[in-house]
Amino acid sequence: MCSGSSAVWHEPVMVAEVLRFLTPGPGKLIVDATVGTGGHAEAILERGARLIGIDRDPSALDLARRRLARFEGRCRLVQGNFRDLEGILAGLDAGPVDGVLFDLGVSSAQLGDAGRGFSFLKEGPLDMRMDPSQPLTAHEIVNRWPEWEIARILREYGEERYARRIARAIVRARPIETTTELAEVVARCYPPGRHRIHPATRTFQALRIAVNDELSALREGLLAAIRALRPGGTVVTISFHSLEDRIVKRTLRQRWIAGEVEILTKKPLVPSAEEVARNPRARSAKLRAARRTEAKVRSPG
Repeated sequence: MCSGSSAVWHEPVMVAEVLRFLTPGPGKLIVDATVGTGGHAEAILERGARLIGIDRDPSALDLARRRLARFEGRCRLVQGNFRDLEGILAGLDAGPVDGVLFDLGVSSAQLGDAGRGFSFLKEGPLDMRMDPSQPLTAHEIVNRWPEWEIARILREYGEERYARRIARAIVRARPIETTTELAEVVARCYPPGRHRIHPATRTFQALRIAVNDELSALREGLLAAIRALRPGGTVVTISFHSLEDRIVKRTLRQRWIAGEVEILTKKPLVPSAEEVARNPRARSAKLRAARRTEAKVRSPG
């Protein structure tokens, strides 16, 4: 159960839109598959629903427990990976659910903690694990993986145009121990001049996705969420880069063709200019939603 004390929290993204599609209320059971520090979960619980919150990060769950303490009795928090959603629900003896939310990517709290290694702006170890108990780290990839494999993940997960050049520079610079060391190696691979984003942005994104196997987990988790919904239940996703949004779009379309969902957002919704001004994290957010139909959902494959 959720227990603890109050604190000050960052603002979650596109809350009004999330509530509009999930329609939480008394008697409904909603899963926040990426509960983080509990921003969306708090808004859902304030509408009277019951909530199951899942996150890979035990530090985030500790913060969520404090934030959601006043909802004890209607809130259960679980450490886990949303790709295992059906097993988590079975372990809680929770039946079909009325809604599932995915707020994807890395959180402000994770970026702000230099010891987690997610940010190239803060010196820290090359870690990048959302679940600190898993064995694979960014340090392992940067210092032990072959050049061709590093180039592949930079190209596929970061859409990095200088992937081969950066991979070659990383291998030549080994050992690389910190986030700032890696950022400097990457920056030297870019031509001089001003750049729209920091040169290390795509490399750090690619490494984080590889460390946490985020894209495969998203495919599996989204299908699991659709299977877990009762007819009329809704799945809502908020993505922050094109790779995630592409997976969501394709998966929902495939399930629509199979007659399993009705797509509620023909085009992704984006935050208002006012929200972006108030909360810069919302800038690249895209929200998609779909409703479970009466058709029986088939297992993938």
